[in-house]
Amino acid sequence: QIVLVSGHLDSWDVGQGAMDDGGGAFISWEALSLIKDLGLRPKRTLRLVLWTAEEQGGVGAKQYYQLHKENISNFDIVMESDEGTFQPSGLGFTGNAKARDIVKEIMTLLQPINVTDVYDNADGTDIDYWMRDGVPGASLRDDLSKYFWFHHSQGDTMTVQDPNQMNFCAAVWTVVSYVIADMEEMLPR
Repeated sequence: QIVLVSGHLDSWDVGQGAMDDGGGAFISWEALSLIKDLGLRPKRTLRLVLWTAEEQGGVGAKQYYQLHKENISNFDIVMESDEGTFQPSGLGFTGNAKARDIVKEIMTLLQPINVTDVYDNADGTDIDYWMRDGVPGASLRDDLSKYFWFHHSQGDTMTVQDPNQMNFCAAVWTVVSYVIADMEEMLPR
């Protein structure tokens, strides 16, 4: 059984793609690194996917889906960060009411950093195939007030990234992915 965390690596326009979507790729990598460094071993596999060709029609996501859809019942949740890694506020979530209640409970663990909101609907080109087939999905929600200042511009460089805000994003990704991966049962569908 798999809990998938992800971001994409395909700056296609101008700039370096540090925010779109290097930040999402980084926090996904960091989540797994933190869990490993803490010596935690969840019941389910945590899988990192660094998508390619999201900007060119989701080619990488489509290929991954085609290769793994026969095991769709083993995917517990698919998570994608693709809206920058600014100050997080919570998660967008797609799934049934029982699964949403579980995710809301998990998010209470993040009260110390004031990131507890669960919004309707996860967003993510790379996880859409899975969510359409009923797999619960989550996307990081953060402060988008500066996102389009840098999106697809020469300004999308590492200087956009605030290490403290990225740490908060990585904390959200780490807590949510680990807790779901270590629950007795998969999220309800």
